[in-house]
Amino acid sequence: MTSTRRNLLKSLSASAFVAAATLGISQPMPAVAAPAVTIVATTSMIADAARQVGGERVAVTALMGPGVDPHAYRQTRSDIAAMLRADAVLWHGLYLEAQLEEFLLDLGKRRRVFAVGEAVPRNRLIAHDTYANRFDPHIWMDPSLWQPVVLAVRDALSEIDPDGAKSYAAGAERHLTEIEALNAYAANRLATVPPDQRVLVTAHDAFNYFGHAFDFDVLGIQGISTESEAGLRRIEELVDALVTRGVTAVFVESSVSERNVRALIEGAAARGHAVTIGGELFSDAMGRSGTYEGTYIGMIDHNVTSITRALGGDAPAQGMLGRLAAGS
Repeated sequence: MTSTRRNLLKSLSASAFVAAATLGISQPMPAVAAPAVTIVATTSMIADAARQVGGERVAVTALMGPGVDPHAYRQTRSDIAAMLRADAVLWHGLYLEAQLEEFLLDLGKRRRVFAVGEAVPRNRLIAHDTYANRFDPHIWMDPSLWQPVVLAVRDALSEIDPDGAKSYAAGAERHLTEIEALNAYAANRLATVPPDQRVLVTAHDAFNYFGHAFDFDVLGIQGISTESEAGLRRIEELVDALVTRGVTAVFVESSVSERNVRALIEGAAARGHAVTIGGELFSDAMGRSGTYEGTYIGMIDHNVTSITRALGGDAPAQGMLGRLAAGS
């Protein structure tokens, strides 16, 4: 090494590192431990639970991102490759991933596959109106029902990676405490909605557990699955309900077309009753990755805050933690 180059090395400051790199000068980077476990989760809600419980010990990939409908989602070649490479696959079950179920059941014969949504006791599930032994899968809408799912994620990670069991137990405990606070916030804020306005009208029946938990009548245009069709008679029935019950706000969903909701508003207007869109709710998927609404806590905080404010209740505009995006 020449004396000029040696002097240059000695005099480099942190701010000059990038410029020095162009001269072929580099610094050793600190070693970063690789995650112990790789997980593929079907939905963003399950992926978030795995990240909250697993922390830095897990690397999590979600198949379905913001705005994706899990009822209709079909696996791609890259999805299959990711699931085969992962240490485990976490899926919801309860027939939420209807188009994936056969593949996941078959995969479970050869790989570690966990249906974590099925950890909820059967006596707490809402039976399907049409199909025997089928249940409403939208359990995340009631935070108290999401807690068994978090525990199932903890148990799955501990089975895969026993060395991390204590870490996973601590992560689950911390997240369950957050969920308890969320549930208390939801109950307190939603209780401020006038009783005659506790009618939640949405694009499909994703909010029945929400209604049971917080004493709301829930009316969905489509059935539990977005694959079901909304007939003209159903639209007329809901328009009647809007007019006779004096409902003034309905909600669109982030993962479902708002066409049918618009039809309700137009039908009510034709009968001299004004109805507005109270906001967009997260139903089958969370918000954008990297945002507060892109976490389970943020997703439910957004929904609770939006519903409360649109239906005449009292809730802070920025939600439970003051973190909701402006206009969220």
